[in-house]
Amino acid sequence: MSYCLGIQVDEGLVFAADSRTNAGVDSVSTFRKVFLFDKPGERVIVVLTAGNLAVTQEVISMVERGLGTDDPERSLFHVDTMFDATKIVGGFLRGVYDRDGAYFQAHGAEFNASLIVGGQIQGERARMFLVYPAGNFIEASEGTPYFQLGETKYGKPILERVLEPGLDLVHTAKCALVSFDSTIRANISVAPPIDLVIYKTGSFRIACRQRIRDDDPYFNELSRHWSDGLRRLFAEAPDPRWIVDEQPG
Repeated sequence: MSYCLGIQVDEGLVFAADSRTNAGVDSVSTFRKVFLFDKPGERVIVVLTAGNLAVTQEVISMVERGLGTDDPERSLFHVDTMFDATKIVGGFLRGVYDRDGAYFQAHGAEFNASLIVGGQIQGERARMFLVYPAGNFIEASEGTPYFQLGETKYGKPILERVLEPGLDLVHTAKCALVSFDSTIRANISVAPPIDLVIYKTGSFRIACRQRIRDDDPYFNELSRHWSDGLRRLFAEAPDPRWIVDEQPG
């Protein structure tokens, strides 16, 4: 299982993904799930992958091969909009599904692969999309400012409580890391290293790219601070008035 997260706020985009993959508790590996395709000053495109590793690796390989062409139907470097870039990525995923979907079904396996595509191309605003296994996709909005892939439930509460369009990138990244800390604590299938990418709207270059390992001082400090704060807030929360001290006679 994976956990991938993309967040869109007015100030920019934050992407994060763990790097653990497993086929059972005795087969755990580390693979990168964050991929950057950029031409500084012109475009920044980030792709996050989750699901069947063979499928997502093939899709990324197809994206990388397409970069060497001038074909606007295949190259992320020759499209004018993020919509068109996502259409290329979704098309590659659909092509793998059309070719291999029946084989997955014949072997009792689910074709499970999805992606987050986000960034900005000169001439339009920053945008972010969620690509489904069939290759179709939806776009993030003010009402839906984040997308999650993989093990989503444990890291969702902090996103729902904190994220808003006006949140700055520093606090957005901090929110993302708390979301990962909550997920890592609750699910053994998600683990560092965490790859974090921050993009500031209109800059057309990556503001920060960080690999956060399990011994990272800041991440461990943030984890302790969050845990201590939750325990303190819990202790300070009002007690239910309908609980009485007297025991029934």
